[in-house]
Amino acid sequence: MASQLPDDFKCPISLEIMSDPVILSSGQTFDRISIQRWLDSGHRTCPVSKLPLPEPPTLIPNHALRSLISNYTLVSLPKPQPCPSNPQNLIQTLVSSLSPLDAKLNSLDQLSRMSKRDSGIRRRLTESGAVSAVLDCVNSSESGLQEKALHLLLNLSLDDDNKVGLVAEGVIGKVVSALRCGAGDSRAMAATVLTSLAVVEVNTVTIGSYPDAIPGLLALLCAGNSRERKEAATALFTLCSFPDNRIRAVRSNAVPILIHNANSGLERAVEVLGLLAKCRLAREEIMRFDRFLDILIEVLRNGSSRGVQYALLTMSSLCSYSEKMCLEALKLGVFEICVGLLEDDNEKLRRNAKTLIQVLQGRKRIT
Repeated sequence: MASQLPDDFKCPISLEIMSDPVILSSGQTFDRISIQRWLDSGHRTCPVSKLPLPEPPTLIPNHALRSLISNYTLVSLPKPQPCPSNPQNLIQTLVSSLSPLDAKLNSLDQLSRMSKRDSGIRRRLTESGAVSAVLDCVNSSESGLQEKALHLLLNLSLDDDNKVGLVAEGVIGKVVSALRCGAGDSRAMAATVLTSLAVVEVNTVTIGSYPDAIPGLLALLCAGNSRERKEAATALFTLCSFPDNRIRAVRSNAVPILIHNANSGLERAVEVLGLLAKCRLAREEIMRFDRFLDILIEVLRNGSSRGVQYALLTMSSLCSYSEKMCLEALKLGVFEICVGLLEDDNEKLRRNAKTLIQVLQGRKRIT
């Protein structure tokens, strides 16, 4: 129905028809609930014009627009039918082949809102057979339906008790399919779902052994946008906490893909390489890239605290394994960088720096 109304009736934030329009000092009009949520989040600029707002911001009712919207809807639109709010009714809407697309989208939205913070609702949904209906939506060619279904799956996976059960119901296959062939935000969301499921160790093994899971994440790292690559690297990091998955990743050509991403500024790729470097097969592969130390040194100098930690960890593994790498690190000034990092506030970072210093000192004594 909203598509039949003038765009001026829609809130710039929610894109929904305004029920209580108010005016900011910038002259822009918003629905009161949407702009109040914006202000409550600490923002003090207009979302549209970006102009600064006074403190406290003033919301002036736009009575003229409210009256116009009310009169227009009374004349132009049929009376809306109430939406079901009972979880079982919403599930039935998903299950029924007769339900129109809009009704299924609405059901997924409501179920996602209900399940986000309520563990009781999440348990009720998993016990009621809703997962099968949600997976059918994940398998849909309709990108909006697929994305919302993946969002609901992510909510259901928040509870550790649900994670194993979801995998048992066949979630991995549908999620990996969305990872490879999804549209819109579905691929990034699919990677996030895999990360959530892999928090449980038994799922880490199961997902890693699934034929297309790790290759699918690596494909997303190759061709995805910024968000997709970050989510794919996060999922790989979680999966590679299990040693066998490191070998699977290396055999799927993970090392050059991760090095390329690390060189493009994706620190999460450095974190994954830090885990892979514990594996001999990965170390041998990494050693073939002559400029890899330069990438790690750039992270040591300009990266985030977490990125520096994993750059140190990766370098320690490589220098312990390779005399050539150790000598090259000494030549490039890594020892001096590590000494400077011993003054950092982060305890893990200091500990990793100290470990690398000990490795380099051992090599200096030998030479």
